Amino acid sequence: MQFPKTPNYSGYFAPSGVEAEVPCLPLIEGEIPADLDGSFYRVAPDPQFPPIASDDIWFNGDGMVTRFRFHNGNVSLQQRWVRTDKFRLEREAGHALFGAYRNPLTDDDSVKGKIRGTANTNVVVHAGKLYALKEDSPPVLMDPETLETLDSSYDFNGRMTSETFTAHPKIDPRTGEMLAFGYAAKGLCTRDMVFYVINPQGEISKEVWFQIPYYCMMHDFGFTEDYVVFHVVPIIGSWERLEAGLPHFGFDRGKPVHLGILPRDGEAGDMRWFSAPTCFASHVMNAHNEGTTVHFDVPMAPGNMFPFFPDTEGQPFEPREAAARMTRWTVDMRANDDDIAMTRLADLVGEFPRIDDRFAGAKNRYGWQLVQDMTRPVDLPNARSASGMMMNTLGLVDLETGKTDTYWIGPVSSLQEPAFVPRPGSSREGDGYIVVIENRLAEMTSRLLLFDALKLSDGPVATLGLPFRMRPGLHGNWVEAAALAPAAAL
Repeated sequence: MQFPKTPNYSGYFAPSGVEAEVPCLPLIEGEIPADLDGSFYRVAPDPQFPPIASDDIWFNGDGMVTRFRFHNGNVSLQQRWVRTDKFRLEREAGHALFGAYRNPLTDDDSVKGKIRGTANTNVVVHAGKLYALKEDSPPVLMDPETLETLDSSYDFNGRMTSETFTAHPKIDPRTGEMLAFGYAAKGLCTRDMVFYVINPQGEISKEVWFQIPYYCMMHDFGFTEDYVVFHVVPIIGSWERLEAGLPHFGFDRGKPVHLGILPRDGEAGDMRWFSAPTCFASHVMNAHNEGTTVHFDVPMAPGNMFPFFPDTEGQPFEPREAAARMTRWTVDMRANDDDIAMTRLADLVGEFPRIDDRFAGAKNRYGWQLVQDMTRPVDLPNARSASGMMMNTLGLVDLETGKTDTYWIGPVSSLQEPAFVPRPGSSREGDGYIVVIENRLAEMTSRLLLFDALKLSDGPVATLGLPFRMRPGLHGNWVEAAALAPAAAL
């Protein structure tokens, strides 16, 4: 078998297929803070077999979860595939059975109607359980210590009635609750959504069903002390697109964006919708409210950021319209109009925003993100590219002063999504570290970097070598050792 010789499956994006345990990663430079005690979990799409659709997008791959365990100045590594239903069925067959990204019409007849989830988008720990997540399917439970798959279709002991569960649940640091949602919750391409509250014990305590204005990719959301916030952006899909063999999603520049605000103590009838002209926004930095005024911070671009989800009218991809800058969307639940006020917060162009998660849902001062600095040189051998957005810089935004701080990774590397690591013993916002994986594109290797979170331009405080190339991943999170209690009985 051979993977396609396309940009999405070759070069640095070639599947890795490595499951491993490494007890001690080599320290190349700097020093690992001896008091750090926790784990950085991340996940990447890493297909075990060549795809049925040779031109499929790169993130339609089996979830490969990595755990970097920090303890006593040492970092160990574990990496395992998530044993989803899809993974097991294809492993038994010895080849791919599930077809194109989010298109069940392309599946082999032997797996029609089976759960297609790949658990390749995010990994989150709550109530001692490790959730491997993909937004088109139920969560997969893994053992947070061994990375063994425990339940390939977890439904919260029968309480979850949605067919899907977001890959971006949020942990409220004040209540200990996990907030989540599912879209296409009653079936593919439906407008049905559900909001869930999972209590600190890991049980569903609230369920609210509603419909969104149109079916689209509902990838992320925000929450505040009093509200949950859902942004509807025109990355749309339909059965007609799937039947025509088109990508599941496409950008419809003719549709407006909407912002749905649901009181956390309310029901579907309490939700209010606001609207604005079309734009693009995917990941959420944070949200907070001041009384009935709700602020929602996202990297926003005037046009489509995703060339792999092309314009529905056939318009060519325009890189200038894809430049996303941190923007605050503001609405007032008492206002007589449904307008969204939008204020730019920083000029850095980029995505994958992160915060000090202890300030999630509250007014935060600091935010970190990957930055696409087009003024920097790119010097890759044989004219190879990073197959998409060249995130070559790590950025910090001070929302109080407007100042920014950045670190450029160099002309032959790019970066994966960062995560914030609190400094042990400190509760001050931003006092800690940023952990991030460097893609060394020219060398076809990877490194793990640790920065002082408020001094990015000083460079890494620790650089660790990885024994193999890590295929570019999507999302990950830092988890304190104290939160890694044994998984509760299923």
